[in-house]
Amino acid sequence: MNRPKLLALALFCAIVAARSLAYSADQIRVVATTNDLASVARAVGGDNVEVMTLARPTEDPHFVDGKPSFIRVVNQADVLIEGGAALEAGWLPPLIANGRNTRVALGSPGRVVASQGLSLLDVPPVLDRSMGDVHPYGNPHFMLDPVAAEAVAQSIAVSLCAIDAERCSDYEKNSSQFRSAINARMPVWQAALGPFKGQKIVTYHKDYDYFLRRFGLVVAGTLEPKPGIPPSPAYLAALIPRMKMEHVRLILIEPFRERSNPDFVAEATGAQVLVLPTIPSGKHPDYIGHIDSDVRLLAEALQRQQGSNGRTPDS
Repeated sequence: MNRPKLLALALFCAIVAARSLAYSADQIRVVATTNDLASVARAVGGDNVEVMTLARPTEDPHFVDGKPSFIRVVNQADVLIEGGAALEAGWLPPLIANGRNTRVALGSPGRVVASQGLSLLDVPPVLDRSMGDVHPYGNPHFMLDPVAAEAVAQSIAVSLCAIDAERCSDYEKNSSQFRSAINARMPVWQAALGPFKGQKIVTYHKDYDYFLRRFGLVVAGTLEPKPGIPPSPAYLAALIPRMKMEHVRLILIEPFRERSNPDFVAEATGAQVLVLPTIPSGKHPDYIGHIDSDVRLLAEALQRQQGSNGRTPDS
């Protein structure tokens, strides 16, 4: 290829790359740490915002690869939305420090800490890392609770109104519509899971606690002895007879989890392993569609469990 053609190709690629990174001039640049927060931001911001997510849906939000390219993303943001409660403590602070963006500094209108104002589960009476590596301030996995998502939507609307007062009515309207949509779906979700109220379930991590509590299901234990601590053979050996005794027939794991330990416990107890997405993605990128899908998958798994008539090894 001759030199003029190479230069033309390089210029074309540069233009395409610039356009892929560019925001419309009248759009608010929103950066969310995870896709659940991003999906709510899109619902509230509508066409007035351009939303970028840092963590991939296939990543554990506690342990995201904080790429150097994220520094520029944070630097250019008008709004930064994080889960808070140490969800992103291992990777977000360096990005913010190096991004040097006062618009999203802690306490600024452009910084949304989703956990603020929420009543978190498992808050330790004393801050003690011995309780687990990743939940020192309480359980930060509240976004699977639709009621918590309503509160987060309102926090996002307040932030957007503070930096874009001219279109505040849009954000307030969209937040109200998001809340109404959740309220409309809640009876449907409750009806789907209502027949299984009180059923005991084991999870890998404590990602599902808020979700299960919202719909009357019980977390009977976790494969992790403490949040962020891998299960040991001795721990699993003690968990298996307890699951049998309590007739636990379902194990929930996230898509990014390893399968050897869940499959081992399932084989030993006769339980089913259900991979239940915690983050909107793929076929269900919007928040309400994501909850619709999770409720359906969980109800189907519980129905199969019920149909198996509780058969387990050595039961």
